[in-house]
Amino acid sequence: MSMFLTGATVIDGLADEPATDVQILVEGERIAEVGSPGLPGDADLVDLSGLTLLPGLIDAHVHIGHSSEMRAVLNMELSVAERAADIFRTLRQTLDAGFTAVRDCGGIDHGVLRTVGRGLVPGPRIWASASPLVQCGGHGHLGSPFVGPDETFHFRVRGLTAVGRISDGCDEVRKAARECFRQGASFLKMAVTGGVVSIADNLSDTQFTVEEIATAVAEAHARNTYVTVHAHNVPGIRNAVTAGVECVEHGTGIDEPTAAMMAAHGVSLVPTLAIAKVLEENFDVHGLPPQIRDRVCGTMDGMIDGIRAAMAAGVPVGSGSDLIGPDQNRRGLEIALKAEVIGAMPAIKSATSVNAKIMRVADRIGSIAPGKYADLVAVDFDPLTEPALFDDPERVVLVIKGGRIVKDTRK
Repeated sequence: MSMFLTGATVIDGLADEPATDVQILVEGERIAEVGSPGLPGDADLVDLSGLTLLPGLIDAHVHIGHSSEMRAVLNMELSVAERAADIFRTLRQTLDAGFTAVRDCGGIDHGVLRTVGRGLVPGPRIWASASPLVQCGGHGHLGSPFVGPDETFHFRVRGLTAVGRISDGCDEVRKAARECFRQGASFLKMAVTGGVVSIADNLSDTQFTVEEIATAVAEAHARNTYVTVHAHNVPGIRNAVTAGVECVEHGTGIDEPTAAMMAAHGVSLVPTLAIAKVLEENFDVHGLPPQIRDRVCGTMDGMIDGIRAAMAAGVPVGSGSDLIGPDQNRRGLEIALKAEVIGAMPAIKSATSVNAKIMRVADRIGSIAPGKYADLVAVDFDPLTEPALFDDPERVVLVIKGGRIVKDTRK
């Protein structure tokens, strides 16, 4: 099957300026040619005049497994069928919003990967960490402190959802990491500080020792992959960088010396502005404990400071939404918010080529180039002058994944 796309303004995810008069030939699931290849006789002509074509967007920090109302899950008020339905709805919404690939940073088991991979439900390409590694009482340790650690795993549904794997000491970290890979993980996620949506810790806490983090790094390297860390303070970030991680999530409060340290060690940053904004605006609808509301305040400013310090130091800055709950239809908000900080084109690159490089998949996705998967998105607005419109999924009028049109609302 061939497809010939013409007429669009093209932002390829790599160049600093958009291009016009560019045709794209798709053969099967890959991009065959970019430029002026000429229309093959057997190709379907796709006229994109008046639209802007981009690489399929990438959200490098999602929690697809947390697609239900959190309090209902914790109180065991939802059936497995309802939780599965919420997950599949979120996957469809993600694709419709133009995100053809995601990196799940904790919450889904390998059954979801297989279901999407086999085409049984529509969804983006997924790279997942399965269960995040968490310490006892740390960020990601779900459940009341009056409940023992062995009694929290009813939140997990094997083959569907995953929960934080409690691991204290190097031996437990090693075993937990290996179990994550058994669950289908393609990288490891570890919480090295307290979190916003947490119960028994503070944002200023550091979690796991350097030795424990290094153990996870060693296990990841044994699988030819990497560790990324949830981190909201400088001491935790420095511990993780010292231990050899490749990426920092959130990055609240990164200062100039810490940014320089990250750059020297080749560590990337994935800020998550969208969740901070959404929680500020709609905290009550998420069913979270009221004490968490206070933690949201200041997180946005801390991440913006971290972005600026990281960019100045030459740290690659990716893009992640971190959305949770049953309404995860605002992934484009992350690009809109980041555009206000670093500019529209860098924000678009952060959600395409930069994310692909951070995820070690730049040979397959993240830019419009021959040999890459034909994951493409067309929008009916100018992304460079109106990046705020990425927050409206309806403005994404065409989505192509692997050379197949999966959404088309062009008039």
